Amino acid sequence: MNTGKLLRLCLVPAAVLLASCASGNIAARKGAAPAVSADSPAFRYEGRFDRTVSSAPVIIWQGSRVYADFEGENLALLFGRSTKQNFFNVSVDGETEVIGVKPGEGARAAWPRPLKPGRHSLELFKRTEASAGNAVFLGLELEPGKQAFPPKPPAYRLAMLFFGDSITAGACNEDGAADQWDDRSTHNNALSYAALTAAAFGADYRNIAVSGMGISLGYVEVKAGQAWDRLYPRADSPRALPEGWTPDVVFVNYGENDYSFTHGKGLPFPADFADGYQALVRNIRAAYPAARIVLLRGGMYGGAQGAELREAWETAAAKLEASDPAITRFVFRHWTENHPRVADARALAGELSSWLEGQDFMRGR
Repeated sequence: MNTGKLLRLCLVPAAVLLASCASGNIAARKGAAPAVSADSPAFRYEGRFDRTVSSAPVIIWQGSRVYADFEGENLALLFGRSTKQNFFNVSVDGETEVIGVKPGEGARAAWPRPLKPGRHSLELFKRTEASAGNAVFLGLELEPGKQAFPPKPPAYRLAMLFFGDSITAGACNEDGAADQWDDRSTHNNALSYAALTAAAFGADYRNIAVSGMGISLGYVEVKAGQAWDRLYPRADSPRALPEGWTPDVVFVNYGENDYSFTHGKGLPFPADFADGYQALVRNIRAAYPAARIVLLRGGMYGGAQGAELREAWETAAAKLEASDPAITRFVFRHWTENHPRVADARALAGELSSWLEGQDFMRGR
């Protein structure tokens, strides 16, 4: 993940995006063979992908990235089957556009800016979350005779993995005054507190978060304990296969939906929250035995002001810390009534980054 790029590419106004789509930069394309297939060694994939068909990987989780270098003055990205809504930040040589891939069996997204002759670098970043949709990536279309090449190896300082809900996914962060879920183009994971924290440390980054999801109860059927290790954000999804990637630090941020869902319906806070939270974290520990685990709370009203959540979370966190010296906790001071906007995400990332800088386990990072 090119951190400098991410901070710039996310601030593309929705009007630019809509104009780009309306002008025909994305059009249905069936039966065309990509000049560079998605299974070419020129591509570097970072994230949890469905690689069942190597030539047609499914881009699922927010924050997933595809990198390649290529030559020539023209570029198009080719997509296969897609579901619901998928929006991507596409960066070429540091210049960025936001593209949306509509549901269907195929799409072609042409790079709309002039390119100079020679070699270029491409980054494709999935900004919308997994539960909003997924898309098959088929490869690149280049000028006749032009080639793609493996990109320069990344210089990551460490690896960070974030588990959470909408706060962690970056839902609604580019919305106006009110949260909205109909048009996901304004939901930008690249400017979530998670991505910004990873960027601050030059970290390789994964984000496994589902809006509305809780430990015990939430606004969606799937629970955190059912989704954290799945390929897709469903309880019936196959488990994700090991990708040869190990996080140094794992962050866990759940509870907001358990609180807001029950509070809004006049229900008691789930009595099994603390037990479910501990079970989840222990399963994460078993999967990543060498990682430092940081338990997070907050970002919205429930995590900051919800007494029932605070009590249950403190109970679970204390027991986990007592049983595992590589588990610690952090509570955000900043919080919002609506979902955190970009400015709020920056405040949250600033708090977390400052705290991390003072931790012994981050020394030398």
